Amino acid sequence: MQNYFNYFTEIEERFQQRRGSLLMLSTLDWALIETWREAGVPLDAVLRGIDNAFDRHDAKALRASGRIRRVNGLAWCAQSVLEAVEQVMEASIGAAPTTAAQAADTGFEAARVGRYLEDNAVSIESAKLSPPADSTAAEVAGRLRALAAGLRVEPAHSLEELDRTLSVLEEKMFAALLTAAPEDELVSLREQATRELAPYRSKMKAVQIKQVQQQFLQKRLLEARKLPRLSLFYMSHG
Repeated sequence: MQNYFNYFTEIEERFQQRRGSLLMLSTLDWALIETWREAGVPLDAVLRGIDNAFDRHDAKALRASGRIRRVNGLAWCAQSVLEAVEQVMEASIGAAPTTAAQAADTGFEAARVGRYLEDNAVSIESAKLSPPADSTAAEVAGRLRALAAGLRVEPAHSLEELDRTLSVLEEKMFAALLTAAPEDELVSLREQATRELAPYRSKMKAVQIKQVQQQFLQKRLLEARKLPRLSLFYMSHG
């Protein structure tokens, strides 16, 4: 995937640029971007889909006699992105493993990644969680420290491989949080996701809606417990 570690940022910037304002992306929008990333949708396809959606919207605005509704969410571009995927995937080339030299060039050298893993381990250990989430969190924190220690001995040959491991750890933590969460909290979050998705259901496939709802739920559960996202996508470039 091109521009692997700029995936979120470039999508956000393109959407804001085409909309003409610095509208902050919602939890739903970020969940949608994550479903695209996890599905392996090329960045080029997402950007092209956003452009195509806004091109059609702008053309419609020129023909309209009155004001038309403004675009208020990235999910409005979902159908256009799916169409662009079919066009881009045929010409796309699989990403090669990220080498240590490439990692350094992008700011993801072993020392910085190691600190990021250690910081996330500290945040997880500081969280107050109910069983069984507490024991799973302790296990994940220990694994993060082990990965950080491993980087000091031998830098990662592939950041994508490391990121897949972090995604698995996050999924384990989410599963434990889901088991420990009160029923009323889960019902409330699912209702909120359904309400926010309602305006875009016609532009998204059923499987995509289900994925976004799951990502939305995961993001909110982690935020409520002040737990960090583990993917390298959330690593600061500063």
